[in-house]
Amino acid sequence: MHIFKYSPRKGTKASQMTNQIDGKIKEERSRKLIELSNMNEKNFNESYLGKEVEILCEEEKNGYYQGHTKNYLLVWIRSQEDLENKIVKVTCSKVEKDHILAEK
Repeated sequence: MHIFKYSPRKGTKASQMTNQIDGKIKEERSRKLIELSNMNEKNFNESYLGKEVEILCEEEKNGYYQGHTKNYLLVWIRSQEDLENKIVKVTCSKVEKDHILAEK
């Protein structure tokens, strides 16, 4: 989900409309939508726990290869072998804040 607050642009019809929403209300609405988006992402990622997926390993950082599934899930896998630019089958084992940990 991409969330952004409306901000009036000079010269547009919308900027001249009455009953503009207060900035504090926009902030609160954005915060709630971001929370909802984060919860939905976590639930979606958790639905992959225990499942086997293929990832394209893109780069190694701090002992983990980071890659994406065909549907753009970010997955990390620890490996001693060079997996860069390789497609590997992994099993999703744990959901972290912004990615899924997996095992080969």
